[in-house]
Amino acid sequence: MTEAKIRLDTINDVKKFVNIVFRYEYDVDVVSGRYAVDAKSILGLFSIDLSKDVVLKVHSDNCNELLAEIKEFIV
Repeated sequence: MTEAKIRLDTINDVKKFVNIVFRYEYDVDVVSGRYAVDAKSILGLFSIDLSKDVVLKVHSDNCNELLAEIKEFIV
């Protein structure tokens, strides 16, 4: 598993992030406090507190391509 802190400031950031993550086969979660949601779910992402940094959990050790695509969201 690979983890990174991310920040999604605007609605457009969330839409762009979901569109990128959706193209990958492995499971990806976003964790905020004690809540974890599927990173491929736009509704799930809007159900958590995005005013702070959240933790991205990628259920793969070989996800360098994904991390490169979402580098603008990594803090």
